[in-house]
Amino acid sequence: MKAIVRGMLATVMFFFVTQVYAEDRATADEAIAMVHKVIAKIKANGKDSVIAEINAFSPEFRDKDIYVNIMDMNGVELAHGANKKMQGMNLMDLKDKDGKFYIRERLEMIKAKGKGWQDYYFVNPTNKEIELKSMYFEKFEDVAVCAGIYKKK
Repeated sequence: MKAIVRGMLATVMFFFVTQVYAEDRATADEAIAMVHKVIAKIKANGKDSVIAEINAFSPEFRDKDIYVNIMDMNGVELAHGANKKMQGMNLMDLKDKDGKFYIRERLEMIKAKGKGWQDYYFVNPTNKEIELKSMYFEKFEDVAVCAGIYKKK
């Protein structure tokens, strides 16, 4: 009888934890909205001010597993809302776990289309696991404003 109760409790706990985690994942629409919010804030307050806020991990530019990054057209990460080590670095030669040069690819897409989506593998800051990430980006003036979501397994 105790084994049955423990099994039921474990099932309920598993369901609860997975549902809570699933709800903490952002949607594609939320990523697009975040990029638009950043662009509007840049228009209102200037690029340097917004970059400083993102680099200070302002909660205004974070939601669930979304954070913002801004890069120049040479691959320099001007702002990164989840990893201070990436701020100011040239990331052009970064590869994901499959060997994809995802920054190079993103910049080529930006130059060709101005905005879009890109998939690659990256560390999810909420669980520290390498997951498939779908990044939305838009070129604004001389930078790329980006926000991504992590796809469910």
